[in-house]
Amino acid sequence: MANPFQIDMSPETPELLAIAEKELRETPENRAKGLAELRDLLKKNSDLNYTDDEEFLVIILRVCHWYPESAIKLLRQMAEFRKEHEKVLKDLMPEQEKIPFTEGGIINVLTNKDHKNRRVLIVNNGEIWDPAVVSSDSMFRMFYLIHIMAQLEKTTQICGCIVIYDFEGLGMKQIKAMTPGTIQRLLTFIQVAMPLRLKEVHFVKQPFIFNMVWSLMKPFLNQKMKSRMHFHGDDMSKLHKFVPPEYLPKNYGGTMPEINYSGKDWFSAIEGHNDFFAKYKEFGFKK
Repeated sequence: MANPFQIDMSPETPELLAIAEKELRETPENRAKGLAELRDLLKKNSDLNYTDDEEFLVIILRVCHWYPESAIKLLRQMAEFRKEHEKVLKDLMPEQEKIPFTEGGIINVLTNKDHKNRRVLIVNNGEIWDPAVVSSDSMFRMFYLIHIMAQLEKTTQICGCIVIYDFEGLGMKQIKAMTPGTIQRLLTFIQVAMPLRLKEVHFVKQPFIFNMVWSLMKPFLNQKMKSRMHFHGDDMSKLHKFVPPEYLPKNYGGTMPEINYSGKDWFSAIEGHNDFFAKYKEFGFKK
């Protein structure tokens, strides 16, 4: 039996490539043109430090629908973000966040993909999260590491991912840890500096006090991201309109078994790609 806690490194299937053509403009012609033009733009943007390996450029061009001008803009935004938040991201490697990953119980990834072949990230922002043990900075670094790892999956490059934010038991301890600065950092990253297709964000089990969190988030959201956010409370049937129950665990009204794994189970998969993390931490502006 295949290990469910592994990155899906399988190549693109004809079905995946058909989705890429339909949704991302990915054709042999656009691919060749996009790669050539982006390599030329990288040479012209001589202050940037990124590999021009095809594997990496495809990641960027896919999220930009194979428009090279959009891709170089994204690369510059990624570099600006890393520069602005250098204190949090400098030389970041998985080992630095091993304890939060393995013991925090906050961030998890479903072992199965959903009905649209998308990865599903679970973020426990409620009572499970103890900010005294796992800081907001640490939580962001974990999110950042996971987004790097997800880029390696061809299916995720093409089909994207979704996030389920679980706010069960949310209290003032967690709300106080979610400052305007930490929320702005996360939303800026997601909206302008993340080379992944984030298709949906679902908020579940949020109590009334969540309104305080939402009031902090709204000023930093663009219209595109707002349109992808959905609020379900305890009514999992609302979530099932987006993700059928047969693709969800019992925790969210699904027919799959209750989640009995965590970031601890996933951590070896993250460590298994340390070479990519080591390369990635050098990306951005030239020093």
